Amino acid sequence: MFSTLVPTRALRLSSTSIKRNLNTPICDRGLLTLAIETSCDDTSVAIVEKTDKSSTTTGNKAKIHFLENITADSRAHRGIHPILALESHQESLASLVNKALKSLPLPKAETEEDEHIKGEGEPTTINLADGGIRRKPDFISATRGPGMRSNLSVGLDTGKALSVAWQIPFIGVHHMQAHLLTPRLVSSLSGVGEKGKKQETASGSGSTTNTTTSTEKPSFPFLSILVSGGHSILVHSKSLVNHKIMASSEDIAIGEALDKSAREILPLELLQSAKNTMYGKTLEDFVFPNGVVDFAGYQPPRTRGEEVVKRQSSYGWSVTTPFANTRSLQLSFSSIASMVTKIVKARGENLSFDERVELGRESMRVCFEHLASRTIIALESLRRTSSGAAGGSEEEIKTLVVSGGVAANKFLMTVLRSFLDCRGFENIEIVAPPPYLCTDNAAMIGWAGIEMFEAGWRTDLSCRALRKWTLDPEAEDGGVLGPVGWVKSDSVL
Repeated sequence: MFSTLVPTRALRLSSTSIKRNLNTPICDRGLLTLAIETSCDDTSVAIVEKTDKSSTTTGNKAKIHFLENITADSRAHRGIHPILALESHQESLASLVNKALKSLPLPKAETEEDEHIKGEGEPTTINLADGGIRRKPDFISATRGPGMRSNLSVGLDTGKALSVAWQIPFIGVHHMQAHLLTPRLVSSLSGVGEKGKKQETASGSGSTTNTTTSTEKPSFPFLSILVSGGHSILVHSKSLVNHKIMASSEDIAIGEALDKSAREILPLELLQSAKNTMYGKTLEDFVFPNGVVDFAGYQPPRTRGEEVVKRQSSYGWSVTTPFANTRSLQLSFSSIASMVTKIVKARGENLSFDERVELGRESMRVCFEHLASRTIIALESLRRTSSGAAGGSEEEIKTLVVSGGVAANKFLMTVLRSFLDCRGFENIEIVAPPPYLCTDNAAMIGWAGIEMFEAGWRTDLSCRALRKWTLDPEAEDGGVLGPVGWVKSDSVL
């Protein structure tokens, strides 16, 4: 039992809208984008800049000039309510965009080269209502999918309207691709960690100072774990647009399982006082009030055999690990939430505070160890592929990227690190964004837009929101580049 483990797709855009100096690669002169995210219940706007590489001797830099989120209040429904989320986007987005404009950088001194790049007669600034003048973004980024189609359409249509009004290109971003690329944003940012936290609480009013890297990291290929309230997938990220799905949840996402478990485990007064519907986070705080101290003594199952051992609590119940007796690359979390519900109902009024804590810890342990076990199986498969590749063409995985809202859970990180260390993958680095970039946010949409724009991709204004959209190019819809609407620019070197 836990207490013994833890002592504690294509039409071409007008040539003027993407006119560039072919002797000046876009990636060498910097990019500025206004980004919008409305895939679920978070309305988010960001202004992200990747600055001129020639301005520093040490490489590319990134700035988040503005980042702010407004989350729909669905607490009365104990979870995301689609209509309330849609109404929240409709009420909040225009105001957020208007607020963000004031954080656009001041105009640069125009040079002859700048004028040639922008196109003759094409303005490089926008005038604000208060008389201020700001740099015009190079393009607009907005989430195209996957997500709730009506919600996505609010952000997508707003982004396309800005693209038309300012006569600049548009990028429809893949939400999950953005999550997977977020650590590459972080590697080009400064103020990560404590300064990143300050930026989060400043409601996007300030900008970060700069640090630089010669290339974004992690470099491809890497293995990604995307875990949130809507997704649980293991992804072999081979390139910017080539992401092979190695495993996905057969039922509900891990974040949903944790939220459902939390609604059963948490005391009523704690549920009623919660400031949002991120109940999984509330559960983490409830069962691990002292953070890392509470699970410092965690010991992982060192073999597959140890994984299948049934762990019974002192209260007589146990939470069974999904797919314990198979090495299939599959994920499943619904049974965990179901077992928690069954246990709570069976215990009734006898469910004490301490038992709630233990049940919360055990439900998290089983969720995270199941995820870690499938991650090890995926890494072993990729290691065999790499070793058996003709001429050594397959690169070995050196980085495990963990992204999505659940990535902010510190116990998850402890479990993953422990599994890697005791199963022969101690040299693999785990990277994850700081908490404010783990959950849905427009900064990651802006960065994914920048990476796609640098690679020469644009999105035609006829594009529509996509409720479903896979990452895998071998999938029926063709993955990231599958949907109609992608335009490949000939002007990017």
